[in-house]
Amino acid sequence: MADTTEDEQETPPPRSYYMMFLTTMSKRRTWVCLFVLVYAILLTSLWNFLKSILSWYELQAQPSASSYGWPALYASVLLGAVFGLLSMFAALAVVVPATLVTWITIVVMLAFFGKPRSTLVVEGRKITREIFGIVIRILLKEGNLVAAACAVLGYFALFRRSSEVIE
Repeated sequence: MADTTEDEQETPPPRSYYMMFLTTMSKRRTWVCLFVLVYAILLTSLWNFLKSILSWYELQAQPSASSYGWPALYASVLLGAVFGLLSMFAALAVVVPATLVTWITIVVMLAFFGKPRSTLVVEGRKITREIFGIVIRILLKEGNLVAAACAVLGYFALFRRSSEVIE
């Protein structure tokens, strides 16, 4: 009996990969690096997509009477969609921490007002649902506004550019 306790005390338990993962993910710089990496990948892929849209437009915008203005419309809608998605992802990076702070503040205030734990859990779930719904509606509305504005501006820029090429 004494031998087993001495052996357990002499050899430290092996560090599991899960504990190492938790230690790494608890660091702020790890999250900053992941954030920068995800946005770098997102921007790179969207930049390549934008270049492919513009190269497709260059091929389609050859002077012809049958396709007058349509390639500019298609390209501008795609450009608007890309910029709308990018604006929603950028807003999401700001919204998630702000929403979390708002949620924590409301739950703590409910706890200070003497709500019992069971009521606090139910209220917390309701608040989470409401905050999430509001945030998604705002993100979609702002993303659609950016997409529409970019599509209109892109159409006029591309259509004017193709008109100058024809003349």
